[in-house]
Amino acid sequence: MLDTLNTIESDGLAELASAADADALEQWRIAYLGTRGKLKAAMGRMKSVAKADKPAVGKRMNEVKKALEDKFQQVSAAFSVKMGASFDAEVGHRPRIDMTEPGLIESRHVGRRHILARVREELVEVFARMGFAVATGPELEDDEHNFVKLNIPADHPARDPIDNFYVDNPARTERPRMLRSQTSTVQIRVMDAAVAAGTGPPIKIISPGRVYRPDTVDATHHFMFHQLEGLYIDRGVSMVDLKSTLFHFARAYFGPEAQVRLRSSFFPFTEPSAEFDLKIALKPGDEPDWIELGGCGMVHPAVLTACGIDPEEWTGFAFGFGIERLAMGKYGIPDIRLLFENDLRFLQQL
Repeated sequence: MLDTLNTIESDGLAELASAADADALEQWRIAYLGTRGKLKAAMGRMKSVAKADKPAVGKRMNEVKKALEDKFQQVSAAFSVKMGASFDAEVGHRPRIDMTEPGLIESRHVGRRHILARVREELVEVFARMGFAVATGPELEDDEHNFVKLNIPADHPARDPIDNFYVDNPARTERPRMLRSQTSTVQIRVMDAAVAAGTGPPIKIISPGRVYRPDTVDATHHFMFHQLEGLYIDRGVSMVDLKSTLFHFARAYFGPEAQVRLRSSFFPFTEPSAEFDLKIALKPGDEPDWIELGGCGMVHPAVLTACGIDPEEWTGFAFGFGIERLAMGKYGIPDIRLLFENDLRFLQQL
């Protein structure tokens, strides 16, 4: 073993001295000091050395390693100086540029946050002024939070595997996991956590985040999009509070002239329920038309009960918007696909 180490040292130093360029230097480093190099291979043979000889062999191995590494550093430094001198001579001995200093010419392409991130921040700011805190939840959910506690029965069409991204087979798993199809899952988790912690209502939160549905991609649909869920639970909360909140939001975000309306609808988790529409023009020059932004309503007593909240004492409202829809309405974006294609020509306009 000592003879092997002596050979590695003598051969390594000789080959290193004959390295003529940067490529040869790197090849030498790989051959002798690399993870599969000769020195590493010799270290792997230490287990076969007799116990009595291990101290002497180990000491010699450290000496060889240090000798090769030190010589490699010396040759590398000398080679860098040589290359630098050659470069200076080639460019007429001009001073070398410090590449760590800031550039003198400002780039024409200034980065900015994506339009969806900006709209999300704008929405959070508007609702924060109305006293809503931000809550988040996992995107990988189970059907208890996505459906069961939201009062969506087992035979409801919304639970069909063809309309959801299930991770587990719902026919074979008691609580199948899935990519959440709505941010309403967060309101369930917030209510569960509040009851478990003993803090209980009042609760006033919004929960922006990604949701997933296997929709066919077109100008107004995508298989991944963003929602903003809102939830307010307290004593005496009514439909009037919901309507006032939504109208105040619309006029704060789209301007005092924003035209909004509520249309009667049905959702399993709210009663009564409504669709929230906004009258806007998606393209410059087009006539404004009613665009559905999302659903809303009073939290169903069954949902409150499932989360351990007494519906006789507490009432609340909930709403959910598509963030893409809001971005398209405010900034006149005619096609949802533009938000995900990363086309610089489009992104630089916003």
